Amino acid sequence: MLFYFRNISYYMEKNNPKVIRAWAMYDWANSAYPLVITTAVFPIFYNANTQGNTRLIDGNEVPFVNFFGFEFVNTELYSYVFSLSFLIVSAISPLLSGIADYTGSKKRFLQAFCYLGAISCASLYFFDVDHLELSMLSVLFASIGFWASLVFYNAFLPEIADPERHDQVSARGFSMGYLGSSILLIAILAFIMSADDATRGMITRISFVAVGIWWIGFAQYTYAYLPNNTFGRKITPGDRVFLKGYQELRKVWNELKELKNLRSYLRSFFVYSMGVQTVMLMAVLFADKEIEWGGQGNTGLIISVLIIQFIAILGAYLFAKMSARMGNLPVLKIALVIWVLICLVAYFIHQPWEFYLLAAVVGLVMGGIQSLSRSTYSKMLPETYDHASYFSFYDVLEKMGIVVGTLAFGMIEGITSSMRYSALALMSFFIVGVILLIFVKREKSISPA
Repeated sequence: MLFYFRNISYYMEKNNPKVIRAWAMYDWANSAYPLVITTAVFPIFYNANTQGNTRLIDGNEVPFVNFFGFEFVNTELYSYVFSLSFLIVSAISPLLSGIADYTGSKKRFLQAFCYLGAISCASLYFFDVDHLELSMLSVLFASIGFWASLVFYNAFLPEIADPERHDQVSARGFSMGYLGSSILLIAILAFIMSADDATRGMITRISFVAVGIWWIGFAQYTYAYLPNNTFGRKITPGDRVFLKGYQELRKVWNELKELKNLRSYLRSFFVYSMGVQTVMLMAVLFADKEIEWGGQGNTGLIISVLIIQFIAILGAYLFAKMSARMGNLPVLKIALVIWVLICLVAYFIHQPWEFYLLAAVVGLVMGGIQSLSRSTYSKMLPETYDHASYFSFYDVLEKMGIVVGTLAFGMIEGITSSMRYSALALMSFFIVGVILLIFVKREKSISPA
């Protein structure tokens, strides 16, 4: 396909297998962070290391931590730090994406946030509850690095593949992420479980360093083949890049005003993302506190995480095939109804086998809805050079949704001292999301004049 921009012609071959493989490899690289750091190993490590100060509330021992002179339930603080990271990403990514579109530097921004996130993961090796304010900075910056990098990573999807292949390519990325991160997690668990009590803590800390190395290392394959400055954009001496970035963002915002169907989809996505991402972030902490594991302990939690990961691979491809037959929007509605049932069931379960079954269902719809949400948005975009700016709106809505979701989750737990009520509250996000999705038309959005 031949593109023209500012009298510069540039050839970009779409559907190149090598480029698509390199793009998907970034999912393989960065998914170690959400699995090991936000889902499996670090939440358990954090919960175990913040048990020093407990109070008896409604017959339950509830751990509290001191943070800048204020007391919080330990997992309540955890959710607030993530909420702050999403607010920061939401504030900076629109302007940075505008600059990236104007200068053609999406890959450079992708690299910068990748290195920020990976180095922050490695710095969790020094996590110390006695210096919790400093330690939580590593949690904060790792989250910022991961989520901000996805803005620029997602923006490559419409540039490397034709719309009819977006579902398949998006599913491939998520599937590689689930598989690669699972391999790393299994290796980490093998080392942790083989260690004795004296060295297990140190091995756990080393695993955080391993995540950073994995993330940076495999991302190099992405950087080697992913195109930079796809449309041949050039800046001239005297260009005020920040001003131009703002103007680029404002132009995309004005275009969005004319794309009513795309705006309708973004409204629905914003609401149901509150539920999806909050479940992903808080599921292990919910299971750790609310499920009666008995002698299974952390082993049961890890088993449930791996169930979710491997079934999510199937879910991503299954939902892509379903969308090819039924269309993206009907399949998304089915997924949201399943999410409503998941939240309802989560309120009542207590036994490990019940949680394993629920985890299998979560994995199926988690892989499907993430992959399909991204590809649906990509398909609905108009013909444009400003993919990073368009995807910044998508990602900002996702992050703001997470802010609302995690804040609500933490506040409800802080009030009730139970995560069960927080899980039940998430159900409302999926119900409203599916209602809003009804008003989205199936046809592709048309570019404004």
